[in-house]
Amino acid sequence: MNAHLGRAAVAVAASAVTLSLAACGGAEGNDGRGAAERDAVRVGLLLPENGTARYEKFDKPLIEKEVSKLTRGRGEVVYANAKQDAALQNSQVDEMITKKVHVLIIDAVDAKAIAGAVKKAKEAGIPVVAYDRLAEGPIDAYTSFDNEDVGKVQGKALLEALGDKAKDGQIVMMNGSVTDPNAKLFKSGAHFVLDGKVNVGKEYDTVEWKPENANANMAAALSALGKGKIVGVYSANDGMAGGIIAALKAAGVSALPPVTGQDAELAGVQRIVAGEQFMSVYKPYAPEAAAAAEMAVALAQGEKISGIINQMVDSPTTKGVPSVLIPGVALTKANVKSTVVDDGVYTVAEICTDKVRAACEEIGLK
Repeated sequence: MNAHLGRAAVAVAASAVTLSLAACGGAEGNDGRGAAERDAVRVGLLLPENGTARYEKFDKPLIEKEVSKLTRGRGEVVYANAKQDAALQNSQVDEMITKKVHVLIIDAVDAKAIAGAVKKAKEAGIPVVAYDRLAEGPIDAYTSFDNEDVGKVQGKALLEALGDKAKDGQIVMMNGSVTDPNAKLFKSGAHFVLDGKVNVGKEYDTVEWKPENANANMAAALSALGKGKIVGVYSANDGMAGGIIAALKAAGVSALPPVTGQDAELAGVQRIVAGEQFMSVYKPYAPEAAAAAEMAVALAQGEKISGIINQMVDSPTTKGVPSVLIPGVALTKANVKSTVVDDGVYTVAEICTDKVRAACEEIGLK
């Protein structure tokens, strides 16, 4: 995806969300309740883990801020993190039902395992918004990034980095966890771009997205293929890219092959600046969080969300889920400043620590 087109699309999505907020105003709603009563919504927010920096640093505070704005400061976000434990997340849904939240936003640890809990919530009269991952069960709405397109962005970037060397050796594909439906979409998008243009020597579905598992997989690939034969690595996210790069270094690979990533995590951005990781996918969390908050508040207030959505998506259990999908942007050395810095995700000081300061100066990041 062209970076400028991607950012324009994000701006359009964010504008659409902002414009539709006006429709939720007014002194009295369709159900006859006054504004103060309608605004006093309790939003249950269930995030999947805290090992990835984004959830606690970006998603949670952004959703809290949007809920507060949409409810004139009267709404409340009741939060729980599952710490990558699907059974714990199911029990957290039960707790949210007991606490009588008005709506749930769920980023599922395991999209399939959460289906029964989603059904319980619905039976209790609590609408459910699937956030970032398409949970199974009778969900009411969904927001995420265009995940198949993310895989295509990664694949195109890897091909660009390989250039004429695309078929000179073999690439390793390090996909995400099979419990995450997004991983399947990233994988599909990447294969759409890469198939027939590269030789895939080894491919892995990485358990729980863990960097240490990606590290072990990469060590196995190096042993099987030979370190001189690997010309590139498709990594589905930045955390795994870190584990992959550590394995390459441990094997004595001095000229690192291009490695992809996703999420624009700070460590990933620093590796990109340093030339260790070729790219990441920057996914602006603000429009995703805004869409989730807006749909959740509207559902809690009994309002329609047809003016918010931009397409319909099918899950394995539910057809035609009203959805807001947002594009991602390829992040390389060339656009660190115009993406994560200009958008206020990280400051130059946060990125350019002593370890990468010289590399920052080389690309004009000061």
